[in-house]
Amino acid sequence: MMRRLLSSNAPTRMTLAALAMATVLAQPVQAETAAQASEPLGLGTLDGLPITLSGSYLAGRLAGQTNDLANAAAFFAEALDEDPGNPFLLDRTFVLKLANGDLDEALEYARRLKQEQPDHFLANLALGAEALKLGEPARAAELLSGPGRGPLADLTRGLAAAWAKEAEGETDAALDILSRLKGPDWYTVFVTYHSGLIQDHAGRREAAIQGFADAFAADQGALRVTDAYARALAAGGQPAEALKILAEYDKILPDHPVLSATRKLIESGEPIGPITASPVTGAAEVLYGLGAAIGRDGGEELAAVYLQLALDLDPRADVAAVALAGLFDRLGKFERSIATLEKIDPASPLKRDAEIQIGLNYNALDNLEQSRLHLQALVDEDPSDLEAVIALGNVLRARKLFPDCEAAYSAGIDTLSELEEKDWTIFYYRGICRERQKKWGPAEADLRKALELSPEQPLTLNYLGYSLVDQGLKLPEALDMIRKAVELRPRDGYIVDSLGWAYYRLGRYEEATEQLERAVELRPEDPVINDHLGDAYWKVGRTIEARFQWNHARDLGPEPDELPKILKKIENGLRETPEMPAAQAGSDKNGG
Repeated sequence: MMRRLLSSNAPTRMTLAALAMATVLAQPVQAETAAQASEPLGLGTLDGLPITLSGSYLAGRLAGQTNDLANAAAFFAEALDEDPGNPFLLDRTFVLKLANGDLDEALEYARRLKQEQPDHFLANLALGAEALKLGEPARAAELLSGPGRGPLADLTRGLAAAWAKEAEGETDAALDILSRLKGPDWYTVFVTYHSGLIQDHAGRREAAIQGFADAFAADQGALRVTDAYARALAAGGQPAEALKILAEYDKILPDHPVLSATRKLIESGEPIGPITASPVTGAAEVLYGLGAAIGRDGGEELAAVYLQLALDLDPRADVAAVALAGLFDRLGKFERSIATLEKIDPASPLKRDAEIQIGLNYNALDNLEQSRLHLQALVDEDPSDLEAVIALGNVLRARKLFPDCEAAYSAGIDTLSELEEKDWTIFYYRGICRERQKKWGPAEADLRKALELSPEQPLTLNYLGYSLVDQGLKLPEALDMIRKAVELRPRDGYIVDSLGWAYYRLGRYEEATEQLERAVELRPEDPVINDHLGDAYWKVGRTIEARFQWNHARDLGPEPDELPKILKKIENGLRETPEMPAAQAGSDKNGG
């Protein structure tokens, strides 16, 4: 679900090479050695021991390495209190406070940094955003007008400074700033998009449409660009063209809630406004767009800085909240993701998807009861919402509550009046739940219905084909299905494993060995695949290699019920072909 929410949240996708340029944003770190060596190792406040510079510093480093922004910020603040003149500690404390969302404290550190390092990029950015929020656009423009430290900093400052000029009522000056922004190819969509937004805010509709058209040409997969372009076209008296743009995006990501809401508004004929209502929300859009792009490419700390500033400027920026929540998810901070998603306005088109993600996050926190209650409430509110139904069913399926997940999927299927290709997933999932309960007849019917709706789905081909092989049914058709799945996903180790294991079950051990060796190359860390390869090696007489693979499978952490079987094979070898449990045919590792 979060992948759905985040799939196209930013105007473009920054390349890793572009993000690498952002490393020049880092401030001097000469003081780091001094912070480490200034005194013996301390233990902070554990067990009532006194705070020490080195103890707080090392604790902050450790917290940072585990993506614990809150504790990293707190420990670095402690270290800074012990060594107030240390520029490295000041910089780290400021950045971490900003990334953690402690805006008031971060701004105080920003003022100190501004005095000591007048050209500090992030300090100027934070102070410029504060000035814009306080209605001081001239001061904001001054703070944002200096040079950056590389392409990302230059672009950020330029876009934000342009909005500051627009806040002063100087549209031409704002556009002039944008026209002078030259850099890598990924600049284009940001510059043209914000040119369109500024023109739109200034009431220059024709120029705004042209700016959005240029941005759309640069990146047709950008959600915000598509939304802004469609809105401008509709407001300019071109609703048919606007709906055409939205239909094109549907081919990339169908039924996105933001664009569905825009489509509904256009079709109603009601007045439609721009994405940005003011220069302040325009600056928030800058920070959101860049922050979301950086976060997708792995720059979590800097992405958090941008997104926290965006939400401070515009607390109703639902896309920024979703992006920040997604970042917390990737860091494994599910509580913080939940707290962020809960703040999304109930009127937002993203609210329901956010609520589904909250339910999934409770499950990630191993709180099955809360997850189930939360998702069930959403399903009860709207049983036809298949996103919520599938989320609930998937949680129950992952917990091996197969009768319950079957009932959940069935309730969703019962609401379908006409089947579409996208509905293959719910039949596929219900088929898994039924197969796990050994209800093979209904399970096969579901899997074949999924295949009928979407014939080229490797997951369905793999699951159905393997299940048939496992039961010795319709073997030629079953093998064809698995081979087709491998053709569609030749680099998927789990599906290649299915083909190898199917050959093994049919007694075709040489072919099994060949495929299972490929599967291990693709997924060397998987205990099931290594175990399968050990079995195949034993059958072809390569007994030393077989024991090696079984030992490797043992060390990779197999499921508790599989470990005794592996240990027995290590000790005694393989006396006969083991009976393959039907459940394995559709394990998560083979497509389930």
